[in-house]
Amino acid sequence: MPTPIDLNFSSTHEWCRIDANIATVGISDHAQGELGDVALTLLPEVGRMLQRGDKLGEIESIKAVSDLYAPVSGEVVAVNEALDDAPELVNDDPYGKGWMVKIKMTQPADAETLLDSAAYEATF
Repeated sequence: MPTPIDLNFSSTHEWCRIDANIATVGISDHAQGELGDVALTLLPEVGRMLQRGDKLGEIESIKAVSDLYAPVSGEVVAVNEALDDAPELVNDDPYGKGWMVKIKMTQPADAETLLDSAAYEATF
């Protein structure tokens, strides 16, 4: 799957789609491919405050359990509850229906620390 050019990426394979001060976050197609079939996501509760780099949850697959990290600082304002019943959405549509959380950014400059799609692709 091609890496969307409208997204930014962390070095830990989370992506962000930024709209005003809201960052929608998920994991990259590369990351979900490395994990294999996703069986479970453990995501934070709405209202949780995160700093860039904080652990925000876990993703469990048939191969491994991996930590998820906040690519930006802010308050969790939405969690993709569809993943509770259908964690495979992360595999099937990592940049769409497989999103994980939405964060209302408190430090918009955090977005400047993220990689664009070309820089991200160059890391693997």
